Amino acid sequence: MSSQTINLDSQLYDYLLSTSVREPEILWRLRQETASHPRARMQISPEQGQFMRLLVQLIGAKKTLEVGVFTGYSSLSVALALPADGKIVACDVSEEFTAIARRYWQQAGVADKIDLRLAPGLETLDALLADGQAGTFDFAFIDADKENYDGYYERSLQLLRPGGLIAIDNVLWSGRVANPQIQDESTQAIRALNKKLHDDERVTLSLVPIGDGLTLALKRTEDKL
Repeated sequence: MSSQTINLDSQLYDYLLSTSVREPEILWRLRQETASHPRARMQISPEQGQFMRLLVQLIGAKKTLEVGVFTGYSSLSVALALPADGKIVACDVSEEFTAIARRYWQQAGVADKIDLRLAPGLETLDALLADGQAGTFDFAFIDADKENYDGYYERSLQLLRPGGLIAIDNVLWSGRVANPQIQDESTQAIRALNKKLHDDERVTLSLVPIGDGLTLALKRTEDKL
């Protein structure tokens, strides 16, 4: 047993990957292509992608939301775990980055599951709410500009059904959130959301130290508020 979360050195991390990660070949190819991208650090890790696929299956998700697509690893991971009639509304602002995603979605045979909306994320989420889709989503993944994290969270919470799950990426921010000398806007935004979530009685909370830190917020049913 251990009194705190274990630190993974490269040897132990390689062991973790070799003994637990079952990465479909299409995801491996996407990850390899993205590795040469100037912003490759924006992609989630393979063990996080697998963890998200498991979460989606555990809650029986059919209708999901993604804020921040990049080259599509996370959306492809989720799409592969969804049933044949599952859907993802995917929000991003970059035609260039998502062109890579579209190519792999097509190759994987899941393009019909993914509704890509190229517009600022808050605009897309507001449009979904205006369209009467509050309370209709099962799962949401937030991994976009950190300054708008709080807005993405609040709107996603409205869009989720009771018992739906929000996953928020980069909440440990490579350790910068714990360094009081770092006060840039993105770091402050993540700190503020982390503090808010800790006290938010609308959700059941767990911060999982996978990847760069992944917060899981389960929307509580009214009788448990």
